[in-house]
Amino acid sequence: MEDPLPVMTIQEITPLELAARLREENDLVLLDVREPYEVGRCKITDPRVVYAPMSDLARKQTAALPPEVADPAVKLVVFCHVGQRSAQVTFWLQDLGWQKVASLAGGIDAYARQVDPEIGFY
Repeated sequence: MEDPLPVMTIQEITPLELAARLREENDLVLLDVREPYEVGRCKITDPRVVYAPMSDLARKQTAALPPEVADPAVKLVVFCHVGQRSAQVTFWLQDLGWQKVASLAGGIDAYARQVDPEIGFY
C-alpha cells in the first residue's frame, strides 16, 4: 500500500485573536483579498491593511502581491468577506513558502460582529 499524500492545513486566526495581535504586533500585515466593490462597503481602517483582490492574484499570481507582502517571512493575516477566499489565498501562499500566514476565520463579517461593529456589514 502506498503512503497517503501529506495533507496541508491552513492556519486560521479568530477575530478576537486578530484584535489582540493588532494591539501587540506593529509588524503584522493584513492582506484584504476582497474585490474593490466590497471594500467600499466596509473595511478595517488600519495602516497595516494592504489590498490584492483575489481576481488580480488569479491573473497575475505573485506579481499582484503588494510590496508589504512580498517577503515570505512577513507576519500576515489574509481576510475576505466570510473566510473562503482568504483560506484559498492562505493555502496558496503557504504552498509558495510563506510561513507566518493565517486566514481570518469568518472574514471581515465575523470581525465586525465580534470586534468592531462600527466597520459595518454586507
